[in-house]
Amino acid sequence: MLQSIKEKFESLYGEGGVAYASAGRINLIGEHTDYNGGYVFPGAIDKGITAVIKLNGTDKVNAYSLDYNEAVSFGLEEADAPAQSWARYIFGVCRETIKRGGKVAGFDAVFAGDVPLGAGLSSSAALESCFAYAINDLNNNNIDKFELARIGQSTEHNYCGVKCGIMDQFASCFGQKGSLIRLNCKTMEYKYFPFNPEGYKLVLVDSCVKHELASSAYNKRRESCENAAAAIKKNHPEIEFLSDCNRLWLDEVRGEIPQEDFLRAEYVIGEVQRVLDVCDALERGDYETVGELMYQTHFGLSRLYEVSCEELDFLNKLARKMDVTGSRVMGGGFGGCTINLVKEDLYQNFVDTAKAEFAARFGHEPKIYDVVISDGARKL
Repeated sequence: MLQSIKEKFESLYGEGGVAYASAGRINLIGEHTDYNGGYVFPGAIDKGITAVIKLNGTDKVNAYSLDYNEAVSFGLEEADAPAQSWARYIFGVCRETIKRGGKVAGFDAVFAGDVPLGAGLSSSAALESCFAYAINDLNNNNIDKFELARIGQSTEHNYCGVKCGIMDQFASCFGQKGSLIRLNCKTMEYKYFPFNPEGYKLVLVDSCVKHELASSAYNKRRESCENAAAAIKKNHPEIEFLSDCNRLWLDEVRGEIPQEDFLRAEYVIGEVQRVLDVCDALERGDYETVGELMYQTHFGLSRLYEVSCEELDFLNKLARKMDVTGSRVMGGGFGGCTINLVKEDLYQNFVDTAKAEFAARFGHEPKIYDVVISDGARKL
């Protein structure tokens, strides 16, 4: 991929470009906990965005997307926002850097990605982090990695209309090969945990479906969690987020909140603890416990949080039937992927069976992505 990016760059803009890359991410466990002030447990993966970039001595940005086969040029003022959605990510990163007092000189860029789109691996965060890192480096801005992640998040909020949490950009900026990162979304404290599952593979099975209710249902679940937290806060004023609560406190308000809100909160409180339990298991090298906790998360997301769907439940049940160590829906839900921790000697049979049985049931094969935990944003 890098070679074709370099060749295109030289044909458009000449020599002297510098190569940068950033990664997509998986989240092993800790789903829908970020906006509840809880823990998430992501890692950068070996699929991402690569760009070749050079300062051009003007106040204009010229960017070419190899994947879309499309070029765009824009200035650096607020009124210069480009129409193309992919270009708005780059423009947003430039603007958010400027808002923080960083220098952004005009540049030429060619980029491409190998993050599967729509699979919940956060190709947008990889794009933001790649350009945030490159702009910071080329302009000697010395902005720290936390702020680079926030630049990506603010780009989503202010230029792309997505009110996302910080996890995706954080994983893209802070990712380290062979390690997952436990991030406390309330305090932003983080810790690396080694993830070298010898004898196992991490496999994503992409259902290739996305059900339409995703965004409205996401907002509704967020409201449920806030309602439950507000009810608990009356008895325990010290709490700030649902993640600060324990199950007993939730039981105290069971009669005061709708059953739906109770179930959503029950899932979140359990999930916060599961992240901690997975970290303990990893430190012991106990991947069987890690896998069992992944199955528990899927059950909670399907039955309590109700963000799974028929296709994902089918893949999860198939994984359990085939002795896959761990499996769960990954991401917001209503489609996308399951993430699976599979013993290497079971891998091929699992993949072949999943493709055949899913196709027999739903009329199309799922896509399979093997992922390896890798480094985040960097200069190549």
